[in-house]
Amino acid sequence: MMASACALFVVGLVAAISVTAVAAEAANPHPHPAELEHQHHPLVPQDVLDSGLGRGGCSYRVRIKTTCRSPRITRDVVALSFGDAYNNQVYVPRLDDPQSRTFERCSTDTFDIAGPCGYGICYLYLWRDGPDGWIPDWVEVYDPYYARYLTFYYGSPIPPRVWYGFNHCSHFVSSSGSTATPATATAVS
Repeated sequence: MMASACALFVVGLVAAISVTAVAAEAANPHPHPAELEHQHHPLVPQDVLDSGLGRGGCSYRVRIKTTCRSPRITRDVVALSFGDAYNNQVYVPRLDDPQSRTFERCSTDTFDIAGPCGYGICYLYLWRDGPDGWIPDWVEVYDPYYARYLTFYYGSPIPPRVWYGFNHCSHFVSSSGSTATPATATAVS
């Protein structure tokens, strides 16, 4: 009886730790996307990585759908960051614009963004701050490396003042970090 009680305790403890780790990742999945570390990827030869070709300029089309449960309009500040596993990061410090009715309830906004080229987008984070509680439904971004659109589904409120999103990059190898430079975003009518 004592052995089964100990086994149940260990199983419960492991489950609690797993749930806590998942909840921590959802609440603050990555403190800042610029901290992604370099890793090797079989699709990109090392000589291409060493040449720095991923640092050139690329165009990205980003579509963001606001849920119908979101406030009618928002004054929230909305930032976006996405990139690959090689420190090629696209960072837009402000996508919001209450004057142009960006992120209205039940709407889809499209942005053309210029940023560094990468080797396949594997993470995307949103950041919001403000009193309204804007709720994104999904974010779709065109990945020029794979010539396809990727969709990241949210559908629920995101916490304020924290990078919140998805990281589908595999494990990270420690290296010297890089700093992100803001990209330019243009709202598309």
